[in-house]
Amino acid sequence: MLNSNVAAKLGISGDTLKNVKNIIFDLGNVIVDIHYDRTLEAFRKLGFSNFDKLYSLYKQTDLFTNLETGKISGDEFCKGLQQNGLELSNQDIKVAWSLMIGDLTVETYQLLKNIRKSYRTFLLSNTNEIHIDHFTKVIKDDFGKDILPEMFEKLYYSHSVHMRKPNIEIYTHVLNDAGLKPEETIFVDDLAENIEASKKAGILGYHLEKEKIQELFN
Repeated sequence: MLNSNVAAKLGISGDTLKNVKNIIFDLGNVIVDIHYDRTLEAFRKLGFSNFDKLYSLYKQTDLFTNLETGKISGDEFCKGLQQNGLELSNQDIKVAWSLMIGDLTVETYQLLKNIRKSYRTFLLSNTNEIHIDHFTKVIKDDFGKDILPEMFEKLYYSHSVHMRKPNIEIYTHVLNDAGLKPEETIFVDDLAENIEASKKAGILGYHLEKEKIQELFN
């Protein structure tokens, strides 16, 4: 169950916390670690010395936004990067791009399975088809099957719903699609701007900063 430290950080009472029935989790830096430096270094080794000018964890060009909202496919994304003058294969690009995605630990898997016994749980992530294809494959390799349905009732990926955080539309979409009451819902994300946007939708937004999700539960 959610512990009293969550109520204190949210500025709500213990009784209000007891009314929470739903938890929406972000993926990167919440469920799995993000290693941007690995992707940056991989592209540098491929000869892409200015990759950081196109993309970072806090800014990105339209090419990346279009991938993240499903306006272009993974192969079209690769073609866009290839137009920077480098002769990189689609596979080279996809491998380098996916290196930032960390592994799902057994500890986190077990935690989320247990949380689902007490709450309706969902995943809401700004992501793309390349990263999700990679993430799903790694999970199947590590656990022998796709275990995401054991942890979450439903997955909401920006490239699938063609919306992304922090636009308020994606939060209202999740609420309406899953039939959630915002006042009974907590959203956990590592970026402050995404939390502020969720609050505008009436959701209790929890900014995960230095702590790990394990620290939010008894």
